[in-house]
Amino acid sequence: MEYVLEINNLEKKYKKFRAIDNLNMHIEKGSIYGLVGKNGAGKTTLIRVICDLQKPTLGTYSIYGILNNSKEIEINRKRIGAIIEIPSICLNMTAEENLKEQYKIVGLTDEESLYEILKIVKLDNVKNKKAKYFSLGMKQRLGIAITLVGNPDFIILDEPINGLDPEGIIEIRELILKLNKEKGITFLISSHYLDELSKIATYYGFMDKGRIVKEISKKELEQNLKSRIQLKVDNTKECIKYLEETHKSYQIISDEIIDIYEKVNVTEIVSALSKRNCIVNSFQEKGETLESYYLNLIGGVDND
Repeated sequence: MEYVLEINNLEKKYKKFRAIDNLNMHIEKGSIYGLVGKNGAGKTTLIRVICDLQKPTLGTYSIYGILNNSKEIEINRKRIGAIIEIPSICLNMTAEENLKEQYKIVGLTDEESLYEILKIVKLDNVKNKKAKYFSLGMKQRLGIAITLVGNPDFIILDEPINGLDPEGIIEIRELILKLNKEKGITFLISSHYLDELSKIATYYGFMDKGRIVKEISKKELEQNLKSRIQLKVDNTKECIKYLEETHKSYQIISDEIIDIYEKVNVTEIVSALSKRNCIVNSFQEKGETLESYYLNLIGGVDND
């Protein structure tokens, strides 16, 4: 498994306040990593550290296997594009002029890919229109276009759909998915719009009080969020036999707890298991939203 970014025991202190506290993170190449956390959890500070806008107090991180304190790290930093909080665009310039300026900043003279980038972000038809006349969605797409200069393969977006209307949100979503699928670009996306994030993320990192409290794949998370019946039984072996014989989809949670992932007649199951000397001590309907899953991880809304 190849990691674009790996963070080990990272800490960032401001006097006595720990904005990042013993944080560990792993972003696999080709993934869309959704960084979930409420305001103040430390998401933007973490991104600023990764982008070398701030130095960590303790701990290390590596980009494509090169440690942040290595001289060689600057080569790998050039593979990163980022938008932190708001896109860095000049409102009095056109989309084309903004990109040309970025080419100068990164030291590129060949602007052959400029028009391809404008086409990718669907701004080729307004390339001569000044950015101050753009909608918020167009400005965000121009910001992403700027990050694409230099052909990065890892892009970091901090709250990319903040303030966008539904059309703008869809455009950004489709652009991210297109760049991930067609260009193989890995994304780290910080967002508190969990419903929208769930439509694109392939992996999640849940953050609270400066720490990653849970990393989980989309597949694992969907299994957790899936509607299910949870049985607590005194004879797991017989319960499993019954579920196998009746072709039920299930998962063993512990020595006495089993989740059934389909609609079932609970009365029928209790009766059938009773005949097998297996008593159902309790059953519960389970099912969570991404938001409730996160809140349960951090101990509720008021967890300060």
